[in-house]
Amino acid sequence: MKKLVTGFKILAVLSVFAFHSCSDESDELSRQETVQTKITTADLKKETTPISQAVPGVVQTQLDESQKSLEKYLKNDLQITGINVIGKISTEKGIELSKNLITDKDQFIASGNVTESSSVKVGRIGDLYTGDDLILAQNGLKEMAMEEIKNGTNVMEVIWTSKTGKFTTLCFYNDSGIVWDNVLGGLVIMDTRGAIEDSASGQAAARVASKWYKQWWTANWLWGSKRGEMGYQITVYYTGSTVSNTDVNDWAYISLGKAKSETKITKRTGAYGQCQYALGLCTPTGSLSFNSSKFSISFSGLGSNIVNNGVKSLYP
Repeated sequence: MKKLVTGFKILAVLSVFAFHSCSDESDELSRQETVQTKITTADLKKETTPISQAVPGVVQTQLDESQKSLEKYLKNDLQITGINVIGKISTEKGIELSKNLITDKDQFIASGNVTESSSVKVGRIGDLYTGDDLILAQNGLKEMAMEEIKNGTNVMEVIWTSKTGKFTTLCFYNDSGIVWDNVLGGLVIMDTRGAIEDSASGQAAARVASKWYKQWWTANWLWGSKRGEMGYQITVYYTGSTVSNTDVNDWAYISLGKAKSETKITKRTGAYGQCQYALGLCTPTGSLSFNSSKFSISFSGLGSNIVNNGVKSLYP
């Protein structure tokens, strides 16, 4: 009987050993499969047709002007050092691969306002974003890609040098210009002070019965052209020193990003007119939300953004 028990013990040990061996082998196969299915630019290239290594003139100008902006604001911290044209996307699979590649955690991305170098962040998506922020960023990029990257869109690699070393990004473009690049599209040029204009600056007649005040903020692409704007304008109508009515309007828009604007009149008549405003712009990797009880817009996630909440009073 003792020998029989010992035999069972040996059989049990062998069974456990065999189970772990199979499990280890299965894990190894799974790891190998993951490595084998890792999407690369080589896979994307198979879904493209060859095109010239010379990019359209407008695209080259955008790259050159972007480099000038980087040199002006970030010095040698981030530079474009070259490009490598991959081809023209020619299949639906190519579109899907493009979407997956630009949202991959190992791909590089940038965010921030280059006029404020301390706000600029450059790194792998998986390093800069975690948890809900990562999901928000990837979803934002996917939504943008679904709308902007189509059959016939050209794609190239942009080669970068940063403080931490060299890396590449995928840049999508067509004959009219750059469509998207995780760094070129993630960075913006913004004057956080905004611009101001009022009726007294050029319309003397407006002082007779009305007066207005306008304030706005502009976001530009890295190459300098306008990307978006947000602002408000308050107008008071008056007789003598008494305001009889107050109007306000607002606006916010941005190319390849998110925008919100809200305003309301808080004092319509009397000695002055007053409005409250809530304005926001951000790139695709972030999100804007409006709190009606606090009458304010807030930004969440990570990405280039500008938000302004405030009150403006205007006297006759």
